Order: sequence, then C-alpha cells, then structure tokens
Amino acid sequence: MNKRLLYSLVLSGAIRYFISISKYSKSIENHVEVSTPLNSFKRLKEGVFLYNNGIDPYIGDIFHENPFILITASFLLNNFADFISLIFIFVDLVTAVFIFYGTKGISKKNFKKQQLEVSTYAEGTEEIQFNESDINNVPFYCALAYLFNPYSILNCVGQTTTVWSNLILSLMVYALSKELKLLCLILLALETQRNFYPFILIVPIALAFSENSKSKNINRLMTILLFAGIFGGLNYLAFIQMSSWKFIDSTYGFIIHCRDLTPNIGLFWYFFTEMFDHFRQLFLYTFQLNTTILYLFPLTLTFKESPEFLLTILLSLITIFSSYPCIGAIAFYMSLIPLWKRVSPFMSHNFIVMTTFLVTSILGPTVYHLWMYANSANANFYFGVTLVFSTSQIFLLTDLCFAYLKRKFCLSHGVSFDKTMKLSLE
Repeated sequence: MNKRLLYSLVLSGAIRYFISISKYSKSIENHVEVSTPLNSFKRLKEGVFLYNNGIDPYIGDIFHENPFILITASFLLNNFADFISLIFIFVDLVTAVFIFYGTKGISKKNFKKQQLEVSTYAEGTEEIQFNESDINNVPFYCALAYLFNPYSILNCVGQTTTVWSNLILSLMVYALSKELKLLCLILLALETQRNFYPFILIVPIALAFSENSKSKNINRLMTILLFAGIFGGLNYLAFIQMSSWKFIDSTYGFIIHCRDLTPNIGLFWYFFTEMFDHFRQLFLYTFQLNTTILYLFPLTLTFKESPEFLLTILLSLITIFSSYPCIGAIAFYMSLIPLWKRVSPFMSHNFIVMTTFLVTSILGPTVYHLWMYANSANANFYFGVTLVFSTSQIFLLTDLCFAYLKRKFCLSHGVSFDKTMKLSLE
C-alpha cells in the first residue's frame, strides 16, 4: 500500500477514535446535520431491538433501513456491541482505501483515453492535459479529501448508516474502474435499496461499460435490464427474510413521500411544513422529479463521453436535492472532485464556494441551537442557512460543469486564442 496513504489512514483513524471517545460524541450523533430519520444510529438500534424480539420493525414509523442493513446491524450489535465505534472507524477507513484504488483506475483510464486523442489537441495545452503523475497523485488527493473532510469525520463519529452507504459507493466506483460489471450492478442495487435515488447512476454506469462495445445501445440496454433484475431479486430476498412486503413502504415510500419533517440540511422539510395539504402531492412529485430525472437527460447528452464525470455530478445532485440529505453523503461526492484536477484552472468561484461552506457549516448548528434550545430564533433562520448551504453546493457543481466544458474547448482550440471582430459601417 502507498506509504503516504497508510500514514494518512493512521492519522485520520486516530482523529476519529479520539473524537468518538470524547464527551462531544453524543452531541455529534444527535445533530440534525449528521443524523436524519433515514440514517440515525438510534433508530437502527431500535429496529434491531424490535427485530430480535420478534416484532416487525417496519410496522411503525421508526425504522427505515433496508432488511440487509437490519440483519447486518443485528449481527454486529449482538456480537460486537462493545466495538461498534471501532467498526464504524474501520469501515470509514476502508472506504477511503477503495476511493484511492477506484480513482486510480479511473485516472489510468482517463490518461489512456487522452493518449488516443492527443493528436487532435491544440498546441500549448500540455498544462491542462492529464499526465502520468496524475495516476498516483490524484487518487491520493481523493483519499485525503475523504479522510480529513470534517463532514466525513463527524459522520463517522455520529455512527450513521451513511458510513456503510459510502463504503458501498466506494466499492461501486472501484468495481467500475476495474470493469467488474456484475459486482458494480449488485452494489448499485444495494445502495438503491437503501437510499432509492442512486438508481439514476445506472445511466453513467451503462455508458461506461459500453465504451468498448461494438453494439453500444444494445449493451447499455442489457446493462439496465440486468440492474433491474438484480434490484428485483434483492427485494425478493428481502421479502423472504422478512416474510412481508411492508419494508417497501417503510423504505422507498418513506423517502418518496417525505413523511418525517424533522429539520435537516435539505430543502424538503421546510417547504412541506408550510405547504397546504391540497398542494402537497403536486410539489412532492415536482421535488422528486428534480432529484431524479429532471437533470439526467441534459447532463447525459452533455457529458456522455465521460461517464465517470457524469457519475460525480449525478451523485452530487442526489445529495443536494434528496429528501433526507446529510453531511456524510456530501463528504463522499467531494472526495471525487479532485479526480478532475485538470479542470480546476477553469473554475472561477472557488473562494466564494469555500467561504460559504465554512460560514454556513458553523452558522447552521449555531442557529439550530438558538431555535430549539435558546428560543431566540425560528425555523426561518435555520432554513435560511441550509438554503445558502445548498446554493453553495449548486455553485460548486455548476462551476465544475462549466470548467469541464471550457477545458474541453481549450484542448481543441488552444488555451489562448484571438477573436477578431470586424465592424463595417456603410
């Protein structure tokens, strides 16, 4: 293993461990920025307790994880209850390792693809081209972006199930980079079972696996159908385990209908708290379309030649617009952004985005405390902060997309060019 990565794993693991045994760990676990009704460790333990006592945890409105996580959590809590915090830390570190090797494979692929196209590039564009050093450096930056991101650290200390979700996604990225199609689709189906929205990632995955195929459209269709079959099979296995289909409504139904309006860093809770009931369905489906297929087709048409970049953008959009977002999911998509290092010279809003992230990350918990505990603020204050926080993420994504397109243009036309305009007056 890369020595730099090993040292980083040890240091980040130590940071996670010392925070998890500190007096602040319980406070972190209870923060709405970290825990949501979908990923809360408290709700997970409640679901396991009900399951172990022969009560269906999906009957009430407490537990919303899929049956596979329920069974895994039951095994861990029954046999390794004293080591749960260490298990979460270990899983988080393994996630960073798979991010490293997954992005390394993607970096190699980008470099090889560039070698085939370099003859079409304009002169003087070497600085914005992928080079051989990126194959080792970029994956390390991606791993660092996850290991030392405050969001991923707080997510790990809070022991949310998003830690496991990030592991599944990192394994999926690794399988994609190694062209392990079946494994990649199984992992995507598992994550879709847990979080619903990732089903749209089948589009960049289908594009990626069809790049070297002669019949691309047929290959893509077969990939989508295979994913649908695996997803259906996993749900049937869950039905066999639970002897009931009630988990469908408690997982997908809960996410789609946004039944719990506990405040979080997303946009759903405030709107539907204020919404008149007779408008709820209309806006609910509008919001869900915005999270899933609204941007899927235009982004696919624009970035179809780079499925991995499309995957990064779609992951980001899912995180921003989902009904129960959390900072742990933000940490994962941020770890993929260094993969596009050569795009960064064309990004123009870095300072604004970084400053907004910093200010809102500090101001959010502060305003929430003033609202809930000090009674000196209200929901408008907190939602205002989360709205700016979401806007900063949108600025980051739009900046990244435009930078990618600018780099693509400059590779073909040159980094610097003259544009002469002639105006004739008669």
